[in-house]
Order: sequence, then C-alpha cells, then structure tokens
Amino acid sequence: MSETTQQSHYMPFGAELRKDGRVRFQLWAPSAQRVEVCLNAPATGSERVPDLREAVLVPMEAKPGGWFSSITELARVGSLYYFRIDGDVLVPDPASRFQPGDVHGPSEVVDPGTWSWRNASWCGRPWEEAIIYELHVGCFTREGNFAAAMDKLDYLAELGITAIELMPVADFPGSRNWGYDAVHLFAPDSQYGRPDDLKALIDAAHGRGLMVYLDVVYNHFGPEGNYLMHYAPQFFSDRHETPWGAGINFDGNDSEPVRQFFIHNALFWLQEYNLDGLRLDAVHTITDDSTPDILTDLAQRVRSHFGDTRHIHLILENDHNAAHFLPRDRNARPQLYNAQWNDDFHHVLHLLLTGESTGYYMDYTHEPVQLLGRCLTEGFTYQGEPSAYREKRRRGEPSGHLPATAFVSFLQNHDQVGNRAFGERIASLASPEQLRAATVLLRLAPSVPLLFMGEEWGCIQPFTFFCDFGPELAESVINGRQQEFAGFPQFSDPESRECIPNPMAPETFTQSVLDWTTCDLKEHTYWLTLNRELNALRQRELIPRLGKMAGHQKPSLKLGDRALAARWVLGDGSELFLIANLDSKGIAGIKWPPGEVLYATHTPLIGKHGDVELPPWSVAWLLKAGSTSA
Repeated sequence: MSETTQQSHYMPFGAELRKDGRVRFQLWAPSAQRVEVCLNAPATGSERVPDLREAVLVPMEAKPGGWFSSITELARVGSLYYFRIDGDVLVPDPASRFQPGDVHGPSEVVDPGTWSWRNASWCGRPWEEAIIYELHVGCFTREGNFAAAMDKLDYLAELGITAIELMPVADFPGSRNWGYDAVHLFAPDSQYGRPDDLKALIDAAHGRGLMVYLDVVYNHFGPEGNYLMHYAPQFFSDRHETPWGAGINFDGNDSEPVRQFFIHNALFWLQEYNLDGLRLDAVHTITDDSTPDILTDLAQRVRSHFGDTRHIHLILENDHNAAHFLPRDRNARPQLYNAQWNDDFHHVLHLLLTGESTGYYMDYTHEPVQLLGRCLTEGFTYQGEPSAYREKRRRGEPSGHLPATAFVSFLQNHDQVGNRAFGERIASLASPEQLRAATVLLRLAPSVPLLFMGEEWGCIQPFTFFCDFGPELAESVINGRQQEFAGFPQFSDPESRECIPNPMAPETFTQSVLDWTTCDLKEHTYWLTLNRELNALRQRELIPRLGKMAGHQKPSLKLGDRALAARWVLGDGSELFLIANLDSKGIAGIKWPPGEVLYATHTPLIGKHGDVELPPWSVAWLLKAGSTSA
C-alpha cells in the first residue's frame, strides 16, 4: 500500500478553503449589480424560499469582467450558503462541491483535502488495456450508492473488467435520474453519498487495478434547478440550439468564463477525484465556431495539465463521426481524444441480430455484413456518405487511418437499451446462438469493448428511462416520452403509447435496479462463465499486442450474404484473423485462415478439398504470432 496523500483542484470560482482557514467565495454574475454570500442557510428539504432569519450576509466585491469575490472568516468547512443576487434571488453555487439539500437547496463548503488517497501512486493503465463496464450507480445495487458499488469491485475484477464507466453522478433534481439532467456539475449527487464516498469508491477500484471513468455532460444544463439565467444569461447562446433548449455559449461574447467553467470541470474530476478518464456525452450537440473549438481546447488543456504523469483517457460520444478529434502521434499515442463510442458498430450488429430496420437502423439495411466489416477494420461505417435517416445529409469523416483502439464497441449501453420504449436488453431480443456469436465477435475484436451492467450474465431485466422532476415539468416529461415514439408504427395510436412506462413513476426506476439474485440462476451462469473466459483471453493474448497498433488495415472480405472474414496486423506484428457466419444457415467452401485458434464457437466442418463449412451463427478468432507483414 502506498503512502497516503491529499489533493484538490484550484478553481477560479465557487467556494475555496484557504490555508489560513478562511473561505474565498467567487461567482461570475455579469448581469448582477450586487451579490452577497448568504451563510447558515438551512439544508432541510428542497424549499425554494428558505427561512433566513438565522442567516449571515457577507458582501461580495465587484471585480472586472462580471466577477464578484469575498474572503471571510465567517465560513468554515460544512457551512451552508447561497448567493443572493441584487438583494432578491437566492441561488446555489453553480460550482458547488456538494448539495446536501438537492439542486434548490444551499451549497456546502467542502474541504477536498479530507480524503487521503491510499493508492496515491496509481498512474492508471494504458488505453488498450480497457475492458469497460458501464453502470448507473443508483441501479447497479439495491442500495444505489457509492458504498454499495464498492462492494462489487472484487466481482468486477474477477470478471476481467479493467475499467468502470460511471453514468453521470453530478447533482440532479429529485431522487432518481439517469444523470444527464445535472445542474451542479462539480457536486456528486447526495442520493449516492458524499464526495468522500465517491473518492473511496475510486480509491478502492485503483487498489484492485480497475480504472474509473466518468460520464460528463457539457452540451446543456438540466431543466430544473438551473439558476444561471438570473445572473449569467451569457452562459447560453442565442445563435445555437440543442435538443434541450439554448446551446452553451462557447464562441460568442463573454464566452471565455463559460469555456473555463467546463475546462475546469474536466480538470476537477480528473485531479480532485483521481479519475482515469472522462466520457463526454453527445458532443455533436455542441456548436462552437471559434478556433480552437471547445473540444480541442479542453483536450489540449487536459493533456498539457497531466503530461506523462498519468494515463488519462478522454472518450467522445459524437454522432458526427468526426475522426479529426482522434489523431495519433508517430508512436500511436492519442493527441486529443483516445476514442469514440462507435454507434455504427452497435446499429449494424443489432440489425443483423434482430432484423429491426426502423429509425436509425434504416441506414444499415443494405449489405449489413459488409458494413459490419467496415466498422471492424476501418472504424466508422459512415465516413462522409449520405444518411437516409438524416434526410440524405452526409455523415462522418474518413477513419480508416486510425487504429481499431480509437473506437469503443458494444452490443448495448444505457442509450441503446434505455431509449427503447420498454428498455429491452439484447438478451431478450436475440436467440442464445445469436447472442453468443455477437459476444465472441465483440469481446475479441481489436477495438475497445464495453459491457452494460448485467450484460455479463445475460440479464433480461429492462433498463428504462426514469427521472424525478418537480410538478412543473412532470407532465411535459411524460407526454414528451410518449411523443418520442409516435413515429414508430407500433406506437401510432395514443392507446399504444399509454403502455410506455411512465418515466416519473417510482416503479419505473425500481424495475431497472439490477436483481443480483438472478445472476446465479442456471440460465445466467453460462453467460457469466463465457464472459469471464473471453475477458481473460483478451487480457492474456490480445491486450499485450494492441499497443502501437496502426491504422490503414486491409478491408474485410464478404464471404456471403451474412458471412465475412477480416485480418488485422497488431502492434507487435502478429496477425489476427476473424471468420464469422451471422446467418441461420451454414455456408460452405470457405478458406480457413492461418494461425492458432484463439476461440471458436463451433468446430468447422472440413470439406473434401480442404475448405470448410461454417455452421450457423459461428465465429472464430485465430492468431498468427511473429508476422511483420502488412
């Protein structure tokens, strides 16, 4: 065990505990005339108009550029506070480190140095070692908190997981939420525990060799509890829109404090919480016409801040398939972002497994196995081609020059399960034979694999969309969820849409909480054993060969309507071969690749002339070590 240490990230805003014991408060409020710190405000409930008879008001000095600042000995660790704007409106701190009374309640002064890191020498792991397990803290265990998630770390390590990806934990309104409606981006939600509870989870994960990533949302603020419009409407753009309202002002007048707010948020999580990486949600909804744009600026700042002292991994969700955010240097090291979630891989494989062809799946109906092969060897399916789903707009950039490790592949994730009307998982949509083939295909491909919690035991329990907004938003959220599916044939009439789970209902959330008693049932132990075996095989045979892997791989070879072969040259010169038949009937006359079999779902049938017949839903991986040919 390493020597313990404390660490914190200095920010130019919020409440900072100084070495002399005083507290510095700072707020960017360019539309305010006067700001005061309101100390000793109550934390009970989430009342909008708290009783301030016992409160202490501390004036803040106006500074250039719309800033207000105060240093006072009247505050201490644990003090609760609001900012009072122009003697009228009370608002929490947008950079609060903790919100004990939820999004409308007061903020709390936190000393980030109270946690001593036991695994302070942890420097992370190289990106190619990632086998990612995505989880929602509230649904991962019955208790739904950081402490209970920590009790599952040994299980995840034994499963062969090397990285945990937490869905957003920043403070959201109410008692349950996916996390993408946060308004206090620096404060872990109190439903899950206090800041030190999250640090304990991360520290314990590092002690088991597990990396921890966090989802962050930089494209919008949630619709409830966002008080920025009262004193800093400059946070938002009147030129850019998002699906959730006004876009963030990253490129207009007064945008520099806004950019710094989000850049410091990234640095804060990585430094103060010792996280190994961040996954930036839906960055295609961020519009920034400046140079460098905020995504480039943020990544450069992170890389510059940490240098080579730690492995820091930055991951994008980007429907634009913008390959220019994923460049490598001459040593194949990421210069900006490590990887992007590859929706193309999911969509085409899902279509092959289920036959679903509505919505965005329509883009993958023509030659799906060839499109899957393109994903496997070149990264994106759409590299500038017109998208039928997007009204023929061109989508994507060329990605064949990138290594396979620049892409995160998955059979399911929170979006692809939870954004279905009934939250069905792939195990309830595909047959066991299909699911086994897809699992083997995913887990041993050179791209970085991701599992969604419960996937490892073939969980069929739905994961649905849920939230807990106040009464002002509840009805619109319920109606919006129903209208979201009105364009699908099966939900064309209002009666059918009434069957869609109510996202505001508590039971919609509780039904999504993993039932761990089921993973020991006979029908699930098979999948658990298979996933452990595949993860161990990946760690033993593939991961040591993926470092410095280059792009420009040879294209895949279509063997039949639903069969393909592919080959990769790995970082050490070894050759990896795939041969797969994703069909309900066998295919004969196939040439068997060279190399030793890593894993095969079936034993191929040898023909008279040395060719083979691939059984239905069969996948085989072979490795030829020592080759340096390209």
